[in-house]
Amino acid sequence: MSSVEVAAVEPNARVRPVADLRAFLLGVWSISRTVKDARSGQDGGFEGRALFAPLPDGGLLLTESGTMRLGGYSGPAEQTYRYAFPEGPGRAQVFRHDGMPFHELDLTTGSADAVHLCGADLYRGSFRVERHDEWVVEWSVNGPRKDYHMVTRHIRAAKDGEQA
Repeated sequence: MSSVEVAAVEPNARVRPVADLRAFLLGVWSISRTVKDARSGQDGGFEGRALFAPLPDGGLLLTESGTMRLGGYSGPAEQTYRYAFPEGPGRAQVFRHDGMPFHELDLTTGSADAVHLCGADLYRGSFRVERHDEWVVEWSVNGPRKDYHMVTRHIRAAKDGEQA
């Protein structure tokens, strides 16, 4: 596939289109996340893995697990999301762990934006696929309860006997 230049994300960023989002996500990813919390003045991060596991209905269950650091806290953390593909494998509807809708995701052009209103807090997401085995998610969250920015880099974990 050819690369497409995207000026909106970064002037020199290249993105890779994804025709089959479900197949692209499926499997294990190493994740590294930075967090800058303007409200608390604390910076932190998360190191761990993201497992996209198949569900009987054709969707995927994303489980992120690892170690969270924020301010003086360092300890285990886990989050889950469900990805549904009602229009086929190219586009997902993402649901939070409680079953509530979060956002849609379509990476057929290699990048996407998402917006989600949670109470009075506004989530703005940006997704970009940089290589067949690497993608980045950025979230800026602002409102009366939250004011932070997160960047998560996903790198496909090597399967047994393979190099990533």
